[in-house]
Amino acid sequence: MDEVKQLVTDIKNKKLKPIYFLMGEEAYYIDKISDFIEDTVLAEEERGFNQMVLYGRDVTIDDVVGQAKRYPMMAEYQVVIVKEAQDLSRTIEKLAKYAENPQPTTVLVVNYKYKKIDKRKALYKTLKKTGIVYESKKLYENQVADWIRRVLSPKKYTISPKAAQMLVEFLGTDLSKINNELEKLQIVLPEGTQISPDHIEQNIGISKDYNNFELRKAIGERNSLKVYKIVTYFADNPKDNPMVVTVALLFGYFSQLLHFHGLKDKSPRSVASALRVNPYFVNDYITAARNFPMRKVSAVISTLREFDVRSKGVGSNAVPQGDLLRELMVRILS
Repeated sequence: MDEVKQLVTDIKNKKLKPIYFLMGEEAYYIDKISDFIEDTVLAEEERGFNQMVLYGRDVTIDDVVGQAKRYPMMAEYQVVIVKEAQDLSRTIEKLAKYAENPQPTTVLVVNYKYKKIDKRKALYKTLKKTGIVYESKKLYENQVADWIRRVLSPKKYTISPKAAQMLVEFLGTDLSKINNELEKLQIVLPEGTQISPDHIEQNIGISKDYNNFELRKAIGERNSLKVYKIVTYFADNPKDNPMVVTVALLFGYFSQLLHFHGLKDKSPRSVASALRVNPYFVNDYITAARNFPMRKVSAVISTLREFDVRSKGVGSNAVPQGDLLRELMVRILS
């Protein structure tokens, strides 16, 4: 995020590079940087003649280079943006020749999503000398809640740890999807609001009581009644709560518990760092570790592997997912 801030600051201050090659698995920052260049570099009256958006599936590298070599009309720069440039992956190395001597009055922006160019080859090495190469890396799940807080802070919103975790559980690590939901919340909630689980439930439709986060917590507490209430809700709403996702999340949870049992230093700060969890949730893991000794955790992990296969239809074609999930809970809590 610091790298993105520096890029944005340089662009605002007109410290422009002739090529911005934006690549990587996380599309959110690629789109943000590209959109910022599109909206900022040229004045509105200059864009008609000097700003061009191309799409990788519709052009060749020669088309891109030809456009980039044009001179601006009545403006200091022209901006050429190539969206979905990953569709040019087979020929992208041909851009290296242009990158050796790029047009100084052109700002060429290449959006190369979900892929990376080979850092051993000429294009990458040349771009590092004459332009900007930005790699947008996918965040790990344990990093997304902090990202949510950082995004909300300058907009004068905060979010509770549970509400942030609900978003991560439901939307995964797709920052674009999460940001879309955050923007919806900012429309309906006044500045200064702390976004709560109730806000998430009312405006996004994620149940604050019946979700995978609450299921894991209930299992860790060995709260059988709550576990079976949540499982019944999941069985009644299978499209919103696919078993394969629940099993995967439980596998990650019990893997963390196994790691916890192996820690020498079980102080809250050390646990939060080792398990890569928010310190707010450390007590939940301490409680779960008391209720699930290491031998039981190992047995549960083995059971989850079995049910992962069965949830995908291997050996359980005739068993409804809800029944399979109930059977899994019996095995875990027994």
